[in-house]
This record gives sequence, structure tokens and C-alpha cells, in this order.
Amino acid sequence: MTLDKLRTKRALKKLTPPQQTALAADIRKFLIESISDTGGHLASNLGVVELTLALHSVFNTPHDKIIWDVGHQCYVHKILTGRRQRFDSLRQLGGLSGFPKTAESAHDAFDTGHSSTSISAVLGLAAARDLKNETHKVVAVIGDGSMTGGLAFEGLNNAGRANTDLLVVLNDNQMSISQNVGAVSRHLNQIRTTSGYLGVKKDIRDVLNKLPIMGETLAKGIEAAKDILKYALLPGVLFEELGFRYFGPINGHDITEMIKVLHQTKNIKGPVLVHVLTKKGKGYDNAERSPSHYHGIGKFCVETGKPHTAPCGQKFTDIFANHLIKHAKREKNIVAVTAAMPDGTGLSRFRSKFPDRFFDVGIAEGHAVTFAAGLAKGGIRPVVGIYSSFLQRAYDQILHDVAIQNLPIIFAIDRAGVVCADGETHQGLYDFAYLSHIPNMTILAPSSSAELEDMLDFAFAHNGSVAIRYPNEKAPKYENIPRQKVEYGQAQVIRKGENIAIVSAGVMLKTALEVADKLKHLSPSLYNARFIKPLTIDLQNYNYVFTIEDATINGGLGAVLSPTHAFAFPDSFIEAGTREELLSRYKLNATAISEKILEVILCTTEKHEPKQ
Repeated sequence: MTLDKLRTKRALKKLTPPQQTALAADIRKFLIESISDTGGHLASNLGVVELTLALHSVFNTPHDKIIWDVGHQCYVHKILTGRRQRFDSLRQLGGLSGFPKTAESAHDAFDTGHSSTSISAVLGLAAARDLKNETHKVVAVIGDGSMTGGLAFEGLNNAGRANTDLLVVLNDNQMSISQNVGAVSRHLNQIRTTSGYLGVKKDIRDVLNKLPIMGETLAKGIEAAKDILKYALLPGVLFEELGFRYFGPINGHDITEMIKVLHQTKNIKGPVLVHVLTKKGKGYDNAERSPSHYHGIGKFCVETGKPHTAPCGQKFTDIFANHLIKHAKREKNIVAVTAAMPDGTGLSRFRSKFPDRFFDVGIAEGHAVTFAAGLAKGGIRPVVGIYSSFLQRAYDQILHDVAIQNLPIIFAIDRAGVVCADGETHQGLYDFAYLSHIPNMTILAPSSSAELEDMLDFAFAHNGSVAIRYPNEKAPKYENIPRQKVEYGQAQVIRKGENIAIVSAGVMLKTALEVADKLKHLSPSLYNARFIKPLTIDLQNYNYVFTIEDATINGGLGAVLSPTHAFAFPDSFIEAGTREELLSRYKLNATAISEKILEVILCTTEKHEPKQ
């Protein structure tokens, strides 16, 4: 059976095992070829081909509801639910989303993008179903990496005592984006490496349940023996103690076995957890060898696995990692903390140099921040590297555990501004806003590679909480702009003019320079803000002040300076697209900004001109 011959999702239920295997192979071939042309999340989707086929063979979406935790493993689901023909537009402006989107298809039960949310969401769907006396099934598919997130355990705890029917499928591939860490990962590994679980579990229960009751004392002794044997021999005891019926682990690449187990568990009353073992990147040798590299990848050559376009120049991430290492060589109390993103934040380099001073806490951003707060209180200097959109999950910890005590923690906020292909759930546009109103928080945005280094120097010298935000972009170098020491709260004067002031934040300096060149006949002043909070800049002598930033219109540089006009992203969620496409669409490129400035000045001039 090939994809071309699979006319309807209903036909899945009639496939023989050899046909299922052939279809799985064809889907993998399609994924590799398609994603090589568009980029996307490859390794995670290759790992769930059989699992997704089994789920759609047993359950009937959109009547039944399947929630994909994080969602970057939903491509096979999309292929099977009528969206295969749109894969050439994957993660592009106006194209197919790389994550589940309820607006895109009725088969997508819930919008996802961040980890550890599926169990809570599926419990809510189950409760809503029960309140409405409906009968459909609800399923959460969650990876072992996402199980390190605290929200997953909040959901498990609540679901285990909720007495409602739901299924959690634990997709266990020993990976999140990078290798999983922590006690949960260790517990799952023990389950994987112990043999004879299902047989032992059944035999123990059968024998103990058949023993006659011979007095209250013996009955209590038997119950105690059951507990001892359960803890000693049975897998999944953690989930059983939380109130789930546990099944597994099951070979996640054996479709026949998975379909059998899913049918067995489909009508069990109460919460059920099925533990499935899969291999991330399965079916493509390059992805199997390096699943982290192929987790999210740009366009690449299928034969070699190499990207079509080689990276040119160092990114801000590289500059940060290298300069941090320089400081750590001099200062022994510097440590690095990340939340399951050592590669993406560049901190894997720090780990290789200083393994005892590196902490990966798993997908647990809130814990990462409070853990860092404890380190700082204990006299250690932590640097916390987290993506902008993921740091949102730790807002209360930043405010309550860090800022109130004004602890000397450096937040290295990667993937700030627009992040292009991942769309709404990953845009790093909100960090200025959610950090700027927190007392004791100093916020900087570098415009260049040299400035990021200087800002790190400043942050280590500053006795307080500092956030430095930068994009996943090549770090510019400005040969004609003199390097100037970063001083607390001070903007940098790039050009001095009259009447008009343009103030840019971070990497938008490149755009601001282009705007200033287009408007050179007006002789505008140009400032590089450097700081979002605090910011000292004298703009009283200007008739017009314009701010430019790659952040949301609410709460950023524009809110700080109250300019004549603020150029920023609107108060809405920003879709996927290239940086150039998004800046153009939202009129934040040099041409659109220049035209708007001229329009504002002309309109104001005409308004104040005396009538003839």
C-alpha cells in the first residue's frame, strides 16, 4: 500500500500487516523528500509513523480527539487527514503550519506548540465531553521529554483522580530535542531495560488474586506482598500510583501490536497510559545517528544530509557561547543553566569545557529559573540560556524568585524577535513587554556581535538581574560605527542630526541605518537604544521621534519613549514566514518605514500650515 493508493483514512482499518508496513515506508520516503525541500521537524516525525498509523486505525478523528504534545510530531497525522498536497508550503507564509492548528483542520483538536500541555488539555476535553453526555474518545500523545515538564505532572495528578475516561500515549524515544536528563528519564530507562513486564504483571496478579482470604491478618499481609512485588517487578508503578492503568512498554514500530493494545485499552474505564518505545529519526540513517541535528532542520540534500545553504558568519548564539566561555575561564563561580536546549542555546560548548558547571534541567523552564535563583543566593553566578518564547513559561519565577531579591542572574534570551518558520507559538516578540514592568530587571538588546560581547561584560559587572535578548540570526558587524563601552541605561548616538530622531532596538539598527540613509535630506539623528530598561536618552529638542523594534507594539521601546510613531509588530499573533516576508507584511522594512515617516511629517506640516 502506498500513499497514492490510500484514498480515505477509513481504508487504514482494512490494511493487512504487510500493507501497513509498506505504507509506513512510503510515508517515511515522502517525509524525507518533502522536508528536504521545505525544512521542518524531521527526526520526530520519522519516529512516530507507525504510532500515528495505529492511532488512526483505532480512533476516528475528528469525532475522537487526539492532542499532540508540543506538536512538532504531527506531520504524519496531517498527511493522513487530507493535507498531504499542501506539504510543499510547510512552515511558509500562508502555508501549512508545522504544528496542529484547529483553524487549519477539524482533525486538529487543540493548538499546541510548547511542551507538557497535552494531558491537562485532554483532561479538559474529557470533562467537557462528560458534562455534555457525549461518548467520543480523547487521546494525548506526549513524549518522554515533555514528561519532565511540571505541567505534565499537574495534569497526571489531576487526571489520575478525575475518574474519567482518557488515554495518554507516552511516546518514549529517550529524546526531547537533545538527550533527556533527570529522574523521570532514568525511571523510564529502567522500564525499558527490564524484561518480562507484562507476563510478570499478569502472573503476579493472577496468583495473588486467587489466594483465599484466611483471616484479616493474612489478607493485610497479602496486600503488603502485592505492594512489595509491584514495586520490585512491575513497570510503570509511578503511573499506577497516580491512578492510571499502565500498559507497556510496547514496540512503537510494530503496528500490529500497537493496534492490538490500543483496541484493548480503548474502552477501559478511567485513565489509561500506554507506553510506546520509538526511535527518533527512524528510517533515515543521518537522522538516526544525529536526531538532535535533524529535529528541526532547514532545506537539505537527501543523499548527503548536508544543508543546501552553508551558514555564513557567526550567529548571536555563537558569539554568546564563546564569550561566556572566556568569562568562565577567568571566574570559577560562573555556571550555565538551560532547559533541554544545550545545542540550541550554544551551551553545549560550555558543557564540553566545564561539565561540572553546566546544568540541563530538562523541559522545565520555571524550575530552571528558581534553581538559578538558589545558585545565586548561594554565591554562584548563573547564566540562564532559554529561548524567548519558552521563557514566558517562567514569568512568575522571574518576578517572584529572582527580581524581588534582585539576584545577579544573567538571562541569555535566544530566538528573540520573529523566529520565522515556527509561527505563532514560537515568536519571540513578547520578552520586552513581559520583562520591562518587573522591578529590578535590566533589559538589553545587542545590535551587533561586538555589542553582545560588551553587554555580557556589563552584565557580569552589574550586581543585579540582567536580560540580554537576541535573535537566531547572523550577528552584524559595523565597521563604521566605533565600539563604545556599554554604560548603565545609556543609548548610543550613531548619527547626530536635527528635528527628527530615530531610535532603534537591537538588530533593527540595520533597518534604522537604511531608513536614515533614505531620509538623509532630512538629517535625522539616529540612536541605538541598547537598553530597553532603564533607558536614558534626551529627545526633548526633536519635533519627531520614531522608534523601531522587532517586538510587540505593547510594552516595548515605543512604550518607554512615547514616540511620535512606534514601528513594531501589532497586537496580534504573528504567523510563519521568513524574516524578510514578515517585516514586509507588517511594514517594518526600510522602505515602508521611510514612507511612513515622510507621511507623518507631511501630514503634520500640512496640518499646521496657515490657510491662504
